[in-house]
Amino acid sequence: MLRINRQTDYAVRVILALSKKEEGKRVSTSEVGREMLIPPALLQRIVAELASGGFILTQAGRDGGITLAHSPKQITLLQIVEHFEGELYLSDCILKPGECPFELRCPVHCQWVRLKNMLRDEMSRTTFEQLVEEGRVLDADLTKNASPAPKSGSAPIKILFPTEIPA
Repeated sequence: MLRINRQTDYAVRVILALSKKEEGKRVSTSEVGREMLIPPALLQRIVAELASGGFILTQAGRDGGITLAHSPKQITLLQIVEHFEGELYLSDCILKPGECPFELRCPVHCQWVRLKNMLRDEMSRTTFEQLVEEGRVLDADLTKNASPAPKSGSAPIKILFPTEIPA
């Protein structure tokens, strides 16, 4: 199964949280951890790795914190994922070119390469600026579609199952 690890998922959350903030604003690591539900033990390691990768800037001290090193429109989902996971591969047969005896004439191999390239291309086009905007749209939809609590004394809503719907 293709699956990113938890540390990568948390790193994406850190970059997303910082992308939502005013540009250049430093935020405490603990604030990001609380907002994104990241365990403190993992958070320090992830922040250090993001800083060493050049994605965030850190400043120690009372007025310290973390901030993005680049604009959210310049950071892609692929950059963060591959920084933590390495290059994405869907199958061992494309991991080490030349090791599979069927490589050049295998239609499955060709599909694995095509699908890997499609996934990488899509992730490279997905910026954190775009993800922040999509999050705003999702929040607006949830707010718009949230139904108010029923007034006391009102009749309960009856849910009809397919067998109960009149013909």
